[in-house]
Amino acid sequence: MGHLISGILNGTYTQWVLPFLFVLTVIVLFHELGHYLVARLCGVRVIAFSLGFGRELLGFTDRNGTRWKISAIPLGGYVKFFGDDNAASVPDPARLAEMNPEERRLSFPGQPVGNRAAVAVAGPLVNFILAIVIFAGVALVWGNETGRVIPRIGGIEAGSAAAAAGISPGDLIVNIDGQTVETFDDVARIISGNPGRPLSITVDRNGVLTTIAATPADVDHRGRLGISSSKDGIEMKAVTPVEALQIGTRKTWEIIAGTMGALRDLVVGRGSADGLGGPIMIAQLSGKVAQLGFDKLLAFTAMLSASVGLFNLFPIPILDGGHLVFCLIEGVLGRPLSVKAQELSLQIGFVAIMMLLAYVVTHDVWRILS
Repeated sequence: MGHLISGILNGTYTQWVLPFLFVLTVIVLFHELGHYLVARLCGVRVIAFSLGFGRELLGFTDRNGTRWKISAIPLGGYVKFFGDDNAASVPDPARLAEMNPEERRLSFPGQPVGNRAAVAVAGPLVNFILAIVIFAGVALVWGNETGRVIPRIGGIEAGSAAAAAGISPGDLIVNIDGQTVETFDDVARIISGNPGRPLSITVDRNGVLTTIAATPADVDHRGRLGISSSKDGIEMKAVTPVEALQIGTRKTWEIIAGTMGALRDLVVGRGSADGLGGPIMIAQLSGKVAQLGFDKLLAFTAMLSASVGLFNLFPIPILDGGHLVFCLIEGVLGRPLSVKAQELSLQIGFVAIMMLLAYVVTHDVWRILS
């Protein structure tokens, strides 16, 4: 615990805060905007649109009577509709009984079941669309990774053969012993195959070709020079808008399919829960990714947006998927579940979500302390 407190006091963990808030705010804002916009299209009056929970920090009321606000606890958000008893969209029976026909038409519980289902699914759907758009935008502006790593040197191990030979970070390896190299994999293959053998390495150093003699160390009969690739050495390819959209769609689907596969493995006992993480882990990763560049932070935001959209579709009361289940039951039975049954289901769902949150937060803290 002393290590954790010391890290916080020294600013080690404060670098997570701004990237984490950026990622979370973007995801929550667009998720709740999905609910809000579809509700407005259906003619529902919106009472409040909140980023965060708890005490209001900042807000204003628009001409439609909606209170837009930022609240103290930045771990989510909600849209409260006219006729709801709370932010979880539980209907208020007493208030509904007092409503005239015009007021019922403006209320969320008074909407046809199809409209309520559309409002519920709109949040996750917008998360998927947001992921596609961000991935596509990153590919369009920064290019798409080709998978080829440019043979530019990023790091030199102290006391290594590369350090002894005078190879420097930033050098671009052009050829080794007359063999042209195009990727860092080419470099690794040649070096690995020549343990203890002097090599002539030609590098491009600030536009000047320089030849350096270096002898890879013999480590278990494999050559080792002691170099690593530059973090920005991945080759990027310019793409058209159509290609960018295809890339965004493919990456979003890969995240959805990968997450579903991981959850399936976890349920059947083939996977491990070690990879699960909560707000602390997301904050850590946000900070680390932000150091790699804004494009990487945007891509991380897109990945989380797709994951959040999928999670919200799980059929757990209190999540959007739970509301869709309520709508499905109503469509089959021809009548909604009783308010008491909905409240009980939402309480069970709330407890389940809190237990999951407690588990992942404890796991995050234990990971840090370890």
